[in-house]
Amino acid sequence: MSDKTYDPFNTPPPAPEGFDVPTPRHDEMWPTADFGAEPRAAMEPVAAMEPVPVMGEPVPVMAGGMAAPADPRLAIDRRPAVAGRIADEFVAWLKTLASAAVYATLIVTFGFQVARVEGQSMAPTLADQDRLIVNKAAYKLGDPQVGDIVMLYYPNKPEKSFVKRVIAQEGDQVRIVAGKVYRNEVLMDDSFVPTEYRSHDDWGPEVIPEGYYFVMGDHRNNSSDSRHWGFVPKKYIIGKVQLRWWPVPEARVF
Repeated sequence: MSDKTYDPFNTPPPAPEGFDVPTPRHDEMWPTADFGAEPRAAMEPVAAMEPVPVMGEPVPVMAGGMAAPADPRLAIDRRPAVAGRIADEFVAWLKTLASAAVYATLIVTFGFQVARVEGQSMAPTLADQDRLIVNKAAYKLGDPQVGDIVMLYYPNKPEKSFVKRVIAQEGDQVRIVAGKVYRNEVLMDDSFVPTEYRSHDDWGPEVIPEGYYFVMGDHRNNSSDSRHWGFVPKKYIIGKVQLRWWPVPEARVF
């Protein structure tokens, strides 16, 4: 044995006499850990913090890229605000709906009315199932004029309504000869009536009483009108047909 001393923490133990031990390089280390222990990272996950630009705070991310569960306290804090916004929007929607209903009621009652044509008595000017806008205020201050297309209550059954054309008004004399209409002995222009829609009947002559109107359908040989059930009092005339809005390609202002 050599009588040399050594530091057991800094130098390797001396080799037996007759054997050379290589001096460790500067990058070699004498092991101090247990060779049987598993790496710490493999035994338990390590949470990492990755800065994510959400509300200016980093979001915790678990090892492997999985996001850590959100703090439940944050979700609880947001619920009252979300519920409040939903309630406000619902109340605003109810107010809008109520306002629309009021406006629609006022318009229908005092201004305009939507109507639908049933039948062909006004063909070809109006066709079956056409949708109309009737101006109910048109005759509040004025009177129906000859040539106006009007919506009226059927005199023999006022719960029903018709759409017809005004042919003559109070004081006028009306006479029909072979389908030709004469107003005050003047032949009326009926060029809007196609040849196949003309009638060949005779009627009159008669003078229209005060406060009444004589009306006819444009489909002269397929219309129930003043030739059959008499004159129409002004109070039965609902309004003037102002617009055909459906079908859209055939929309027209009258």
